[in-house]
Amino acid sequence: MKLLYIGKPNKQEFFEIIDEILNSEEYQKRKKYKHHGEKSVYNHCLSVSMKSYKIAKVMGMDYKSAAIGGLLHDFYYKPWQDNKEKTPLLKKHGFVHAKEALINSKKNYPQYMNKRVENIIVRHMFPLNITPPRYIESWVITIVDKYVSMEIFKKPSKLLMYVGIKVGEKNE
Repeated sequence: MKLLYIGKPNKQEFFEIIDEILNSEEYQKRKKYKHHGEKSVYNHCLSVSMKSYKIAKVMGMDYKSAAIGGLLHDFYYKPWQDNKEKTPLLKKHGFVHAKEALINSKKNYPQYMNKRVENIIVRHMFPLNITPPRYIESWVITIVDKYVSMEIFKKPSKLLMYVGIKVGEKNE
């Protein structure tokens, strides 16, 4: 079986695609948001974005939407690990942040939104969010996000926390 090879990933091209978002004041705040373990949301999303861009570029997909969607997939409002409020299970971070990220992305970067980017952002938490991704690029980000997030298995005791469920917290 021969792989369909469309284009060679190019680091300069990748950063040209995401530069305006990555260097914006609002996006820079994500350097201070903890994500999984000690990794920031900024670093996590940059890793997902770059890996997804490379896959999409080589496979002849919409690599620009993959790069942008990968960068914005966790562009939620505030650091979720700092949340002290008790919330019902289906209102916890793992279940709601994709919609928050889409709203926030549309508000801050409307010029980068298209159907693929929007679907990437809102569907990346499949199967936790039950509606599956629609586009192949959305599936790429969904899978790459899981792959990049595998670091959570280094500390199994933290697994529930990473989907927004605090251990010892009683669900309402």
